[in-house]
Amino acid sequence: MKVLAAQSAFFAARRPRKDSPHTTDAYRRDLAGITTLLCAHLDIEAEHLEVDDLTAHALRAAFGAFADSHAKSSVLRAWSTWNQFLTFCVSDSLLAGNPMGAVARPKTPPLSPKPLRGEDTPEVLLRSVADGARQSRDPWPERDVLVIALGLVAGLRSGEMRTLTADSLAGRAGEMRLHVHGKGSRDRSIPVEPIMAKIIETYVDSCVQRFPRKRFGRSTKLLLDRTGEPIGRGGLEYLVKSCYRWAGLHDRVPAGANLHALRHTFATRLAEDGATASEIMRLLGHASLATSQNYIEATGREQRAAAASNRTYRSLDQAIGENEA
Repeated sequence: MKVLAAQSAFFAARRPRKDSPHTTDAYRRDLAGITTLLCAHLDIEAEHLEVDDLTAHALRAAFGAFADSHAKSSVLRAWSTWNQFLTFCVSDSLLAGNPMGAVARPKTPPLSPKPLRGEDTPEVLLRSVADGARQSRDPWPERDVLVIALGLVAGLRSGEMRTLTADSLAGRAGEMRLHVHGKGSRDRSIPVEPIMAKIIETYVDSCVQRFPRKRFGRSTKLLLDRTGEPIGRGGLEYLVKSCYRWAGLHDRVPAGANLHALRHTFATRLAEDGATASEIMRLLGHASLATSQNYIEATGREQRAAAASNRTYRSLDQAIGENEA
């Protein structure tokens, strides 16, 4: 069987899993990227590549070339994608065994939470956006406040924010919950305080004033761009990044975190305030309890580092050293 046909069958078999479009696109990129390198190694066109050509030797060469120009995380993701694809080939009797066991992969790096640095940073950020500090050609502080709040007090990912609709917030007064369509189709319900309902209401009112001709139904996407269309991933990332800049906090954002730093701040504060790993797992929609436990362990490491920085330790070292001398 041709590899391209087998890959099509692989995606057809995954349809009942209801993968997100983002996940499917990532799988397609990983399969296509390694397929290209396999073809280069074997000197063959992609449409002629057979499943039987997927030997351990060929895959090692392809992944070696891939690793030369990609980060560890990308190699790990591609390895996982191909492992799933070749496991499918084995289950469909297209291969006698999965050769990925013979292909080396980087060690999985431990999760390193990247919350905003500085104890008062979340509060400074919220005050800044609420005061309309972010300057743009079309200021919209009501939306800025909502986006920052969704990250800091609900821990939402970018994709989760963008799938919220007008009826995602439901419940009686004092028992409101935000219903979130999470990663990997893991839906969850997050308890929120009345202030969040007020922030959403204020934002929706601003939408009605901005777009008087637009109809807002229960299924209308909540977060909009300045034209009244659902905000895109890039637009949301830019919004958060510019909020940091105008608040003067860009140097307190861990490299590469941006919007995700809000979610990590939410999780870290939960851990600092005594939440258990299982509580963090449910609130953040983690697939693994180990991921949630990392926030608790990271918080413990940070507390130890903070305690160790106490300058009295230096005096203690000097005093003990002098006595021993």
